[in-house]
Amino acid sequence: MEETIPVIDLENLSDQSECKKLRDACEKWGCFRLINHSIPLTLMAEMKMVIEALLDLPVEIKKNNKDVIARSGYKAPSDVNPLYEALGLYDLGSSQAMQDFCSKLNVTPYQRQIMESYGKAIHDLAVKIGEKMAESLGIFGVDFEDWPCQFRINKYNFTPEAVGSLGVQLHTDSGFLTILQDDENVGGLEIMNSSGSFVSVPPFHGSFLANLGDIAKVWSNGRFCNVKHRVQCKEATTRFSIATFMLGPRKGNVEAPIEVVDHDRPRLYQPFVYEDYRKLKASNDMHVGEALELLRLV
Repeated sequence: MEETIPVIDLENLSDQSECKKLRDACEKWGCFRLINHSIPLTLMAEMKMVIEALLDLPVEIKKNNKDVIARSGYKAPSDVNPLYEALGLYDLGSSQAMQDFCSKLNVTPYQRQIMESYGKAIHDLAVKIGEKMAESLGIFGVDFEDWPCQFRINKYNFTPEAVGSLGVQLHTDSGFLTILQDDENVGGLEIMNSSGSFVSVPPFHGSFLANLGDIAKVWSNGRFCNVKHRVQCKEATTRFSIATFMLGPRKGNVEAPIEVVDHDRPRLYQPFVYEDYRKLKASNDMHVGEALELLRLV
């Protein structure tokens, strides 16, 4: 029987069994599908049309989308990922950042309206999921509102010659939580399970995919799994996705709360600033969470 990733019903998260299901998904998989998330399907569809239009802009215009931090702006196809390109917005919650992004890409007033509505809805969803993840560990009152969310819209230019090759190499996300609106028509996303086998994540209309990153593993003191994932080219077509990355605390250190540290489970990682970790991962060319080993205490 083929494995499938867990599905979490947001409308039922007040139920104890659904909350336990969420914790199990975080610990064993590091990812889960979100249904009944309350973001309108019409807004999701409109947002997809907006990102397709932006990613179809001439390269000269897309290059105006500059990095704020590394890899936060336009990413052109490269030798490592020749089929992939992306546009990015570093701080989704900043009206100034949104204005800069829109003005440099000649975004229309209608497109900006859709982006702002979607951005607020997806940020609120990420905060809610973060709170529920914390509560599943017995941690209450964490303020995820101020954790910056990076926004990235992705395009995979899959050609007949590329079928069977990688769209994006195997990696873990650096941040705490990623909310992904995947392409509802074109598959290719695969996650690695605990035994090291790849599990296909097929399209699922109207849902979001939540992926836990390296910061979730540190913050949970090793309880949560930072999921390894990749994108495979399965067919010769164009594939789009919309990713929102909740990164880490805007101020202060990334560190496990005292509720998950005790005599039997001492603190596993030294406290650090998120941006320092991201730079450490990039400078060592580490893609699948190996950089966390450089910060281990035990």
